[in-house]
Amino acid sequence: MHLPPEQIVEYYQARFQIEFIFRDAKQFTGLSDCQARHLPRLDFHFNASLIALYLAKYELSSCHSSAKSFVFSMASYKRLEFNKHLLSTFIDKLDLDPDLILNHPNLLSVLSYGTLAT
Repeated sequence: MHLPPEQIVEYYQARFQIEFIFRDAKQFTGLSDCQARHLPRLDFHFNASLIALYLAKYELSSCHSSAKSFVFSMASYKRLEFNKHLLSTFIDKLDLDPDLILNHPNLLSVLSYGTLAT
């Protein structure tokens, strides 16, 4: 079967997107960590893992307002959420003024510390 080169490129782009989805689901949302043996339970686990990935992507894409194209990295999302939690812990434990910190102009640079994609 002979395909035009443009169609082959489209197929490979789609294939790599699918591979990225499964890689992120395995590494970050526990896709391969289920110990169930019954099909309905496995089905639930796989769906929950993929939904967690898509919800993270949706949350980041809905906040994206830059002129640059949206790039999703689950590792960066995980780091961003960890930084938010750590900052919240510092605010609580050190009895800091949350309004002063959360309205600071450099908050985004602090929260995105260690992320791959911004």
